Amino acid sequence: MAVSNIRYGPGVTKEVGMDLKNMGAKNVCLMTDKNLAQLPPVQVAMDSLVKNGIPFTVYDNVRVEPTDASFMEAIEFAQKGAFDAYVAVGGGSTMDTCKAANLYTSSPHSDFLDYVSAPIGKGKPVSVPLKPLIAVPTTAGTGSETTGVAIFDYEHLKVKTGIASRAIKPTLGLIDPLHTLHMPARVVANSGFDVLCHALESYTALPYHLRSPCPSNPITRPAYQGSNPISDIWAVHALRIVAKYLKRAVRNPDDLEARSHMHLASAFAGIGFGNAGVHLCHGMSYPISGLVKTYKAKDYNVDHPLVPHGLSVVLTSPAVFTFTAQMFPERHLETAEILGADTRTARIQDAGPVLADTLRKFLFDLDVDDGLAAVGYSKADIPALVKGTLPQAGIQWYDLSLLQPPPLGFKDGVSPCCPDWSLTPEVK
Repeated sequence: MAVSNIRYGPGVTKEVGMDLKNMGAKNVCLMTDKNLAQLPPVQVAMDSLVKNGIPFTVYDNVRVEPTDASFMEAIEFAQKGAFDAYVAVGGGSTMDTCKAANLYTSSPHSDFLDYVSAPIGKGKPVSVPLKPLIAVPTTAGTGSETTGVAIFDYEHLKVKTGIASRAIKPTLGLIDPLHTLHMPARVVANSGFDVLCHALESYTALPYHLRSPCPSNPITRPAYQGSNPISDIWAVHALRIVAKYLKRAVRNPDDLEARSHMHLASAFAGIGFGNAGVHLCHGMSYPISGLVKTYKAKDYNVDHPLVPHGLSVVLTSPAVFTFTAQMFPERHLETAEILGADTRTARIQDAGPVLADTLRKFLFDLDVDDGLAAVGYSKADIPALVKGTLPQAGIQWYDLSLLQPPPLGFKDGVSPCCPDWSLTPEVK
């Protein structure tokens, strides 16, 4: 298990200057995006740096849903600045951009694709020491303050990929629930959908003991290892919080209790999926957001078409869990019950449809866009969406169950827990 240090509480951002002073930082890079640069979370962080006498430079050109080009721009800025510590104030895009800047500045002779996961990059293990990075999440979704993953659009292939290594985890995550009060309703919803899928996917991922053999060297151990007894605890706990508080957090911007709990749920789910991994919802989400044509999500102040990450993930979730339930029916029924379903009379073979129907009701209550057509796709786009999904199967931090051998003792395509269900020849 690998997890960042976490500090939680209203107003905890005010301590960032003291933390950097304690670390001996002399030249700090504060990364954020142009929207957040005008909002209180960044101002609070800067005030703390000034108060504690920490010299800093602001980089506010982070792109929402970053690309390899935007990563490279941030890396170039960081290399010129010769910083000895980093602060990321923002959502997953900011934290991931800051992780990449820290990594490649600490390894200046590396080619960009050296650390990018295979098959797009070389997936080399990180062996260089990195500078301290303090992450201050302002959304309740990615859990990036707890993980060693940085996601971006690889524009040449029009697919998302990423860097995955324990070495790039933030040194410290400062989870300040006051920042969530600045999130518009749709940002809260879409961020919450990411938490929902992180929890569901990591809990239903191929178990760690059914994956590939133990690495020959610990440095090559993947960040995402499959569902496991520790990640399971965090995933289920996060899911219970989502079930109880997400709708309240979306509907009432002043509900500090609900938004605070969702902020914690994001970190809890991050601890879970940051070690277990995710699967089909996330694997398929990347072409959905990467191939966006004209769709611009409400409440996102951006100058380019955008399907927010959490939305791109959740749109396929009913179909995904209908499919994966045959491998983990008990867990699918358990999560459906947590989300409000009455499963007392449900048959084990109906686990998939039960969870799918429960998800649809939960999502429609939150005014989710109704399927891929609602974000600009048609049947003609399916080949391109499939093509964009398939490279994710080779990335060690994804467990695309669709492309894995059947787990749990399937023999000849027949499930031991659901004998009357069998894999189709295509899936075999």
